[in-house]
Amino acid sequence: MRENLERRSFMLLLAAVSVLFIWILVPFWSAIFWAVAMAVIFFPLKNAIQKKLGDRPNLSAGLTLLVAVVIVIIPILLISGSFVKEGIRLYEAINAGDIDPQQVITRIREAFPIIQTLFEKLDIDMNSLRERFSQFAVNSSQFIARSSVNFGTGTFNFIVNLAIMLYLTFFFLRDGSKLTDLMVDALPFGKGREKTLFNKFAEVTRATVKGNIIVAIAQGALGGIIFWILGIQAVIIWAVIMAILSLIPAVGAALVWFPFAIYLFAIGDWISASILIAYGAIIIGLADNVLRPILVGRDTKLPDYVVLLSTLGGISLMGVNGFVLGPLIAALFLVCWQIFAKDLQND
Repeated sequence: MRENLERRSFMLLLAAVSVLFIWILVPFWSAIFWAVAMAVIFFPLKNAIQKKLGDRPNLSAGLTLLVAVVIVIIPILLISGSFVKEGIRLYEAINAGDIDPQQVITRIREAFPIIQTLFEKLDIDMNSLRERFSQFAVNSSQFIARSSVNFGTGTFNFIVNLAIMLYLTFFFLRDGSKLTDLMVDALPFGKGREKTLFNKFAEVTRATVKGNIIVAIAQGALGGIIFWILGIQAVIIWAVIMAILSLIPAVGAALVWFPFAIYLFAIGDWISASILIAYGAIIIGLADNVLRPILVGRDTKLPDYVVLLSTLGGISLMGVNGFVLGPLIAALFLVCWQIFAKDLQND
């Protein structure tokens, strides 16, 4: 009787301190999550380095972290800086009247009367739409400019989270195997199930992060190249937006290049518009249709429609982190049910 009371009391204490500890970590959960993701992605490299250097875990983890900083962190910082600079220039051009967002809607309406007719049938006011689009363009450029003005506070928070992420990544790389074994021993799911779940976690995280980032870089770079060739302003901004939107499978980057193609048709630049349509559908689309199934779907062993739905759902609920967490939750959901079905068959 007393032993059961002591055990229940301890379990209650364990649950309470666990909840409190998680609550303390909530402000840093993004940094922790990306530290785990970075460690999972670069862990094979750390093992390869450690084999060559011998039993020197600190040096191996440090060199691996250095490689991650050089090939991931530094390029992101450089691109972010260029993105802000172009955003400021775009805002100044709109503010000075050199770029008139309302003129875009006017040109499209004049070039494609069928759009005006369709909108009238749908009871959509083109003048109101033109004003909203203009306000959206101004607000977007203002947001980028304001972000640079408030760079001090943003930079401090960003540096703190970046420092935490890199600090944790080092220890996750160095002690990852020990931490995994510790969790396997602590969790009450059974070692076989726990190893299966941890392996699936690592597999899906590695596939979604590497795969989606490679696809995003490819589509953003390809889109930026064609925009630069066609002389479209603010190339880096549109390339970054295409890269971000490419996290949405199938339609992401097209949300940028297709409206530009329509506008080029509207202003009478049929050659550039046709080139952009063909290039976007074949070249940019090929990066999504070929690379994503190979890098994401095959490694996660998830059907394409599950990857699409889980990615969209994850992004809508959790923001940019959702492009990893969505497919990860879907994969763990399927694995748990597979384990459950297997257990039922064995009983």
